[in-house]
Amino acid sequence: MSSTTKDQVTEALRAVIDPELRKSIVDLGMVRAIQIDGDAVDVTVSLTTPGCPIRSHFQQAVVERVGALDGVARVQVDFDVLSDDEKGALQRSLGRSGLPEGALAQVKNVICVASGKGGVGKSTMTANLAAALAADGHAAGALDADVYGYSIPRMLGTEGRPEVNAERKILPLTGPAGVRIMSIGFFVDPNAAVVWRGPMLHKAIQQFLEDVAWDDLDYLLLDLPPGTGDVSMTLAQLLPQAKVVIVTTPQPAAQTVASRAAEMAAKVDLEVLGVIENMSGFTTPDGQRFTIFGEGGGQLLADDLDVPLLGKVPLSEELRAHADAGVPLVLDEPDAPAAQAIRAAARGIVAATPQELPVMQAVPAAAAPSAAVSGTELPMAG
Repeated sequence: MSSTTKDQVTEALRAVIDPELRKSIVDLGMVRAIQIDGDAVDVTVSLTTPGCPIRSHFQQAVVERVGALDGVARVQVDFDVLSDDEKGALQRSLGRSGLPEGALAQVKNVICVASGKGGVGKSTMTANLAAALAADGHAAGALDADVYGYSIPRMLGTEGRPEVNAERKILPLTGPAGVRIMSIGFFVDPNAAVVWRGPMLHKAIQQFLEDVAWDDLDYLLLDLPPGTGDVSMTLAQLLPQAKVVIVTTPQPAAQTVASRAAEMAAKVDLEVLGVIENMSGFTTPDGQRFTIFGEGGGQLLADDLDVPLLGKVPLSEELRAHADAGVPLVLDEPDAPAAQAIRAAARGIVAATPQELPVMQAVPAAAAPSAAVSGTELPMAG
């Protein structure tokens, strides 16, 4: 009979710290079960996601701490996954409440546009993708979540101060492209620097999601800041059903950095929808092509993540100039090679997200018309 008790094992497990949340797995409620059989101890740890990248850290730490107890000769570590309710309880215990029920209820798809670093054209892609979706008949919105480097209002040619409706909801501004837009840039002086710490960023992003009257949208695109910092983590917590599009350049080194954004998505259990390769070669007026930023990085990243390469957008002066002028290239010059590539990427996003098909409603038998079938339009579901 082993002299080791569950209380002793639990106390040993308090030394196993989640390196991201900086608390012990006991305090976080991640210890699902402890079984003691003679000199063998079996510990079950609950993870937030099946593909948790720090699973091996927990495995080694549990074996080390519990194995150091007197009378323990063997330690077995098993894993399962926290339920949605348990994840919610964990978020609340950390002071990270999710959105209230009903927030964004009318938004069908939330797409986070992310990158591992700055300078790859992520905001330009977000603005043009939103404009392309709107041009194709989809109700689209753009949230400038890059709080420190906000640029979506300028790229979509929109300025002003949003109003508040009777329900005390902030009304997003609608730009010439027909995209509903929200940005911290609407609430600060032009070109003012935003100097905020993490908790303030979390609150601002939550308000942009919770207190903005987005209404019925097919797609809400979020321009995330580069990297994997506070804003990215906040959005992942508040929008567990969101999907991620990674923007990279063809340079293999950039692809390696962009993979960190995908790793962040995996850690918080967000699905990566696809990859867009920007600055994919430059073609001169006489037809010569130069791979200024390298070649193949986007496809390599897509292959590594097992997701589609949604588009390869060529390096284009027109794309840059139109962004500075606030007129999306996809609208002003839809036949330009860069515009065609972005519109193809937008169609790829539509193809990869759920769509509601119109359904014909049956006419009740008593009300069925007796006249012959004509060219009259059939009633469709609203």
